[in-house]
Amino acid sequence: MKQPKYLFNAGRMSRHDNTLKFTPVDEEGNEGQSRHLPIEQVSELYVFGSLDANSALYNFLGQHGVSVHFFNYYEHYTGSFMAREYLLAGKMQVEQTKAYLSAKKRIVVAQRLIEGAAANILRVLKYHTNRNAGRRDESIPTAIAVIEQLLMSVPGTNDVPMLMGIEGNIRQTYYSTFDTIVGETFCMDGRSKRPPQNELNALISFGNMLCYTACLSTIYHTQLNPTISFLHEPGARRYSLALDIAEIFKPILVDRLIFRMINKRQLQPSDFRAEIGGCVMKEAARKRFVQGFDELMKETIKHRSLGRSVSYRHLIKLECYKLQKHLLGVEEYRPFKAWW
Repeated sequence: MKQPKYLFNAGRMSRHDNTLKFTPVDEEGNEGQSRHLPIEQVSELYVFGSLDANSALYNFLGQHGVSVHFFNYYEHYTGSFMAREYLLAGKMQVEQTKAYLSAKKRIVVAQRLIEGAAANILRVLKYHTNRNAGRRDESIPTAIAVIEQLLMSVPGTNDVPMLMGIEGNIRQTYYSTFDTIVGETFCMDGRSKRPPQNELNALISFGNMLCYTACLSTIYHTQLNPTISFLHEPGARRYSLALDIAEIFKPILVDRLIFRMINKRQLQPSDFRAEIGGCVMKEAARKRFVQGFDELMKETIKHRSLGRSVSYRHLIKLECYKLQKHLLGVEEYRPFKAWW
C-alpha cells in the first residue's frame, strides 16, 4: 500500500533499479547509511531538508505518479514537483472552468466551502466548551455565538470578496479562543505568519501547510484541476483549489492535533527556538508533529452515508469526488461536516 514518506535529513536521492535510494549527508559532507524505498510503497515525498537529485530521478518519480513537496528551513511550503496530471478529463476541465467564470455558480461553491469550514470550527469549539465546563471563562461560548451569527450571513453574500471578509472574521474569532484551549503553556497573542512570531503560530502555520499539501496530493488523484478554485482567487504558481479544500479540514486535522499534543505535553515551549524575525520548531518536535499528523491521516471513522470505515485521508478524496459531481451537474455539493 502506498504511503507518504518524510525526509528530514539532508542527503542525496537517486534511482536504484525499482527503488529510491536515499543517502543522508551531514554538514561536513560525510555520507551515512543509505536507505532503499520501493517505489510501489511511496505515494508522495515530503522534503524538509536539502535534497540533491537529478532529472533521471524526477523522470522515475513522474512515471510512477509520485509527487514531491518541499519545505524550507522555517517549515514554510515552497513548492511541489507534480507528476503529469494523468487523470485530467476534458469535460471536467471545461465544467470546472465554466463554474469559476460564472459568478452565480462560483459563489454557491464558495459559500458551501465556508459553511463546511465554519461547521468544523464550531465542532472543535463545542468539544472544548464541554472540556472547560468547570471554568468561568466565557470566551469559547461567546466565540461560538459570534461565529454562528456570522455563519447566518453567508447565504446572503453575492460576491467572493464579501464572503472572504466573513471568513476572515470567523477565523479571527476562532483564533481568539486558542489561549483558553491550550491553557498557560503556550500563548497565541494573535495570528502571525511569514514568519510566525511564537510557538503556537509556528505550529498552526506548519500544520496548515501539511494539510494543504495533503489536499493537493489528493486532488492530483482526481479529475479536478488544482489551479482552478472558487473561494481563493486562482493565481500564478499556486494550486489554489487545495487552499479551498484545506479550509474544510484544517480545524479537524490540524487544530485538533495541536490541542491534543499540547494537552498531552507532547509539545513544550522548549521544542521551539526564537530566531531573528520569528519562531521555528526544533527538528525533534517537527518530526513528532509530522508523525502525529501521519497517524491521524490513517485513523478511520464510521462514515454515515457509506456505512463503512474510512480514513481521514480518504475523507479528503470523497470531498473532491463530491465537488466533481456538483460541477458535472450530477449531485449538489454538500461540504463535509464532522459529527464527532
